[in-house]
Amino acid sequence: MGGFFGAVCKQDAIPDVFFGTDYHSHLGTRRAGMAAYDRETGLQRSIHNIQNSPFRTKFEDVFEEMKGSSAIGVISDHDPQPLLIYSQHGTYAIAIVGVVNNADELIDRYLGETGGHFNAQTGGKVNTVELVAALINRKGSLAEGIRAAQQAIDGTASILILRDNGHLIAARDYRGRIPVHIGKNENGTCVSFESFAYQKLGYTDEKELGAGEVVELTADGWTQLLPPQPKKKICSFLWSYYGYSTSHYEGVNVELMRYRNGAIMAEADQAAGRLDGIDSIGGVPDSGTPHAIGYANRCGIPFARPFIKYTPTWPRSFTSAAMQRNRVAKMKQIPVHELIIGKKLLFVDDSIVRGTQLKETVDFLYDNGAGEVHMRSACPPIMYNCKYLNFSRSNDPMELLTRRVIVELEGKEGLQHLEEYGDSATERGQNLRKAICEKFHFSSLEFQTLEGIVRAIGLPEEELCTYCWNGKED
Repeated sequence: MGGFFGAVCKQDAIPDVFFGTDYHSHLGTRRAGMAAYDRETGLQRSIHNIQNSPFRTKFEDVFEEMKGSSAIGVISDHDPQPLLIYSQHGTYAIAIVGVVNNADELIDRYLGETGGHFNAQTGGKVNTVELVAALINRKGSLAEGIRAAQQAIDGTASILILRDNGHLIAARDYRGRIPVHIGKNENGTCVSFESFAYQKLGYTDEKELGAGEVVELTADGWTQLLPPQPKKKICSFLWSYYGYSTSHYEGVNVELMRYRNGAIMAEADQAAGRLDGIDSIGGVPDSGTPHAIGYANRCGIPFARPFIKYTPTWPRSFTSAAMQRNRVAKMKQIPVHELIIGKKLLFVDDSIVRGTQLKETVDFLYDNGAGEVHMRSACPPIMYNCKYLNFSRSNDPMELLTRRVIVELEGKEGLQHLEEYGDSATERGQNLRKAICEKFHFSSLEFQTLEGIVRAIGLPEEELCTYCWNGKED
């Protein structure tokens, strides 16, 4: 994933963009960058690797190194950005959030039609951001170029550009899968993936861009360059997994959606009589916790935290030469034995993708004396790799736990019946759940239904992207 933040101010924009970008750190852990424009200095840029140190630490010197009344910042799980581009539209800095699945095809087409070239990274790979900029620059204006690039891309690209006149151009991706918000205060105008990022900096909500909408920002406000598309497909996982709890997307708060989602799952379990003897409800931290709170509030079984994540010195599960990522993740889990030993525990996780760390968690609970461990997933079974945002960090469909288990049960023939396997009311659906329970030592396992998660979000299903669950494309 990733996220960006930009601001055009009447005074110094660096502090707002520094803190605004830092508020997107939950969306990426690989690289981060900032660019700024100053009338005397021109465009400046800084990029750092943040795999082993957070954004704030790596960019703490930016106040001395960079100046300007306009700036952008980006958190990225992919290529280094923002990039500085010299083009027919002048010099500008560009950052994107999303994924381009047909990059090789677009590169070949561009090279064949223009005879141009790209900078090659180690291994010969082309930076996706540079590719998007090249597509934009083929048109007579940045706005026209953005629209043409987005239409050519198989995937998703929200785009943020800082021009050499100090203005920003912001574009939400063509299907509106991820959000882009505009904020305003007396000092200027900002743009952000997360609205809470600018609210904490004293900006008020001005506008949420529509799908494919393109706007230009100055310190005095914003101007629409291209109108939104009529069709929207916002990612449902914004609410169930990677969105921050204080965030609002399309007017729907993440934390409240998760409470509703948990309550809907609790209603289903109560109706089916699956809660007899459960001692407590817990959430797999951190994003599973609000789902679990909603679940506990609805069913009346106490919410508890049988283990706590130790985060002061282990904020992320870094991979290092000294330790494997799973070992670090396990070291962060500190048990509360009085809440574990002999207890029948029910946990709610935000999702089950590959299941690697979830198995470690369940083994940890049994090692510390749990009597039973029941598991609930706050979303339906994930049957398809996300091809629009790559949120699951999984490129091979067989890395998905559900697909691996289906093949173990029925061979490749089973992959022709994914819809049945996703439905707990079918024999195949029951077999899937039973097999996962045996593999992970769950006492029971249930998934939220597609109808349940759509109900919890509260938006029309046709406006939601649910591809990872049911494979339905635009």
